[in-house]
Order: sequence, then structure tokens, then C-alpha cells
Amino acid sequence: MEGAVCRRGVRLALRDWTERDLPTLESWLQPGHAWQDLDGPYFGRPSSEELERVLERYRNAVGSARLAVPRRELAIARIEDDRLLGRVNRYWQSRETHWLSLGITIFDPGQWGRALGFEALGLWSEYVLDKLPDVIRLDLRTWSGNERMIRLAGKLGYVEEARFRKARVVEGEYYDSVGYGILREEWRERYPDGFAADLARMLD
Repeated sequence: MEGAVCRRGVRLALRDWTERDLPTLESWLQPGHAWQDLDGPYFGRPSSEELERVLERYRNAVGSARLAVPRRELAIARIEDDRLLGRVNRYWQSRETHWLSLGITIFDPGQWGRALGFEALGLWSEYVLDKLPDVIRLDLRTWSGNERMIRLAGKLGYVEEARFRKARVVEGEYYDSVGYGILREEWRERYPDGFAADLARMLD
């Protein structure tokens, strides 16, 4: 694979962005795709100027020697052909208490329902815990209309920790804002041999 691989699973790898990713990424970031209806739709769509700034950030990341260590964001790619499928990211909720939130997007709805999100987010969760030993908890933020993300969180072992009722509005309808979390010790207890090893057994 062309990009530096940070974590490899059974079907997927989390790697740095490559020049070949950029046209595919630009296409998926344009308005009108199904993933945008689930990924924070209450925040609104970016303007053309904002979208161009986002794309420029990705262009600058390709081949850069100044990428954050450990990474703040990685591409999700299929191992067999290096095809770009999505992205994962992380951001601080509280640096003072070593509290991180994670995010994931699988762009193509044709790839949904195949446990690829489970594999990618599991690999990403373990990467972050391995590379940031001071982090004691991870969490995911979503909304009650994103049933796929809710099921994914539970399948990985994240538990619901917060629910703010009628806190998000999507197409004129109110939904709950929900948060799911897992502690470092809970993750290690659930995947004692490492997530990738357990994943291989689950997919065998």
C-alpha cells in the first residue's frame, strides 16, 4: 500500500492519505451523499469555500513530513486493492483528564452492513489507546437517528453514558444527542489478545 500503514486488520488498513485518494475524497465530500445524512447533519453543509479549505488540508497532508504523531486522522483503505473507503479521526474532549472522542465515516453506502465500520473503528480505538498511554477513556458522539453508529458502539463494547433528549434537529424533527464511552481497562478486558487478533477469530 502506498500510504504509511498505522494499523492493519483482516480486510482493512488505517493509513496515511495518498495522492490517489484525492479525487475519490473530493467526490465523496461533495453534497448529496447518503453518509452526510447521518454524520452530524444538524451542523449543516459546508459552503463551497469551506469545502475547498478542507480539501486543501488533505492535499497538504499527502506526503507531509509534519503529520501528527500519533495521527489525528487516517484513511480507511481496503487491503486487497488499497481502495479508499472512509476515514477515522480523534479530537479532545478534555486534555486535562486525557479524554478523547473518536469519529468514523464509511463513504459508500454499498459498503455498509458488512462490519467494515466495526473493523475500522476497532482498529482505530486500539491504535489510539496504544499510542497515547495517558488516555484513560474513549468516547463516541452521535444522535438517536444514527442507528448504525449506535449499534456499532454497542458491538465494540462502548456503553451509553449520556443522553440529551430532543437536543438535535434534523429535517425539522427533534432527536436525542447520545454519547458512548469505554475505559482503557474495559477495552483490554474485552480484547485481551488485541482487537486485530480477536477480529481474525470472529471473521474466520
